[in-house]
Amino acid sequence: LHEFLPHTEQEMASVAAAAKLPLERVRRRAAELQEANPMLGHRGCRLAITYPEICEMQARAVFEAALEAGRRSVSGRPPVAEVMVPLVATVSEIDMLKEVIKSTAQRVQEEQGAKLTYSIGTMIELPRAALMAGPIASTTEFFSFGTNDLTQTTWGLSRDDAGGFLPEYKAKGIVDGDPFVSLDQDGVGELIRIAAQRGRAVRPGLKLGICGEHGGDPASIHFCERVGLDYVSCSPFRVPIARLAAAQAAVRAAEERKAPEATRTSPPVGGA
Repeated sequence: LHEFLPHTEQEMASVAAAAKLPLERVRRRAAELQEANPMLGHRGCRLAITYPEICEMQARAVFEAALEAGRRSVSGRPPVAEVMVPLVATVSEIDMLKEVIKSTAQRVQEEQGAKLTYSIGTMIELPRAALMAGPIASTTEFFSFGTNDLTQTTWGLSRDDAGGFLPEYKAKGIVDGDPFVSLDQDGVGELIRIAAQRGRAVRPGLKLGICGEHGGDPASIHFCERVGLDYVSCSPFRVPIARLAAAQAAVRAAEERKAPEATRTSPPVGGA
């Protein structure tokens, strides 16, 4: 929520003028909505639960963009829209927002006289969501592991502040590197492994991926291949590295699968 709020006097005056409200009322409301720890506060799906119109607005933007892209494409067919609900901790959050998304899709289709194809998934960014992956998979069609936030909430670290002491931790041998740069495979990675297993036990073929800076880190991409994730998403400047690392990980995985088979079929040494 804090990212939507006006912070400076100039921003508050602009909001007051646009909303035709007294400046003092805007100041008072902004103060009421301030949070001591916004990264663990009123954000993600929590914001959409409190203000469903935000979810409706964003879903409408996705669906209208998909239909517009279809009209401009050679095939004339809109792409499959993937709507991802962030920062979930419970199945109830997903179910409540699914209704908003589905009803919005229906209205857009009726308004434009066109057919949409879409899926609804979630971001796994909290340890609780990873542990509850089975029930969550029963009501969603894909998972994207938000590894930036999952690292923050698993380690209890602020990505914005950890740089002040992580170098000391590395120098003293407490950590090998920055867990926000290369995925912590033992801790955060274990939660991803658990969520992948539990999610696919309920919904075989569940589409899985990660999004975050780890999606451009070669070591993290190799881990994603071993766990069975389908894709990685990262910042544009990291895409070339990510594509190379993903190809290398796929080749290595294929070689590892062949190795046991070669061992089984090889004749004994000295045999005919």
